[in-house]
Amino acid sequence: MSRIGKKFIPLSAAVTVTVDGREVSIKGPKGTLVRTLPAVISVDEVALEQGGKALRVTAQDPKADSVIWGTTRAHLANMVVGVEKGWAKSLELNGVGFRMAVTGKKLKMNLGFSHEVVYILPEGITATIAANVVTIAGIDRELVGRVASELRSLKKPEPYKGKGFKYTTETIRRKVGKAAKTE
Repeated sequence: MSRIGKKFIPLSAAVTVTVDGREVSIKGPKGTLVRTLPAVISVDEVALEQGGKALRVTAQDPKADSVIWGTTRAHLANMVVGVEKGWAKSLELNGVGFRMAVTGKKLKMNLGFSHEVVYILPEGITATIAANVVTIAGIDRELVGRVASELRSLKKPEPYKGKGFKYTTETIRRKVGKAAKTE
C-alpha cells in the first residue's frame, strides 16, 4: 500500500476543490488548476477532527494501484500549494558578456552565440531578473520546472570555468585545466 497515498491533503479556507467525475479543479487566490484523474483513483473532501478540511485520495485496489495512488496524491498536493502560494525556481547565469532581459513574455539572452537567444515564456509563467539570477514563477509546479530545465539546457554550466545557467541551489564540480609542464 502507498504510504504517501494514505495521507490527507490539508486545505486552507482560501482553497476550494471541485470534483466532476474524473476531473479535479482546485481554485485558490493565485488561480485555478485542473487535472484528470486515472480511472482507478477517486478523490473526496473530508472534514478533519481539528476543524479544518482536507482531500482524501483513494484507490480501488490499494495493493495493485499503490504507485499511481501516491503519484496522484503528490500531484494534487502540489496543485494545492501552487494555487495558494505558488512555485518558483531560480537560475544563475555565469559568464563574461552573458546577459538577460525580460520584455513582456519574452526572455532575451546573450549566451556567447553569434545570435541572441529569445525564449517565449508559456502562459502562466513569469520571469524576473535580479543581477545575474532569473526567477521563474507560476502556480503549476510541473510547468515551472520544465521552463527552468529548458532555460538551463540552452547553456549548461561547463566544468572548467562554470559558464552557463545553473540552479542557485546547485554546485558545479570544477575540473582542473591543463597544467604547465614542470621540467
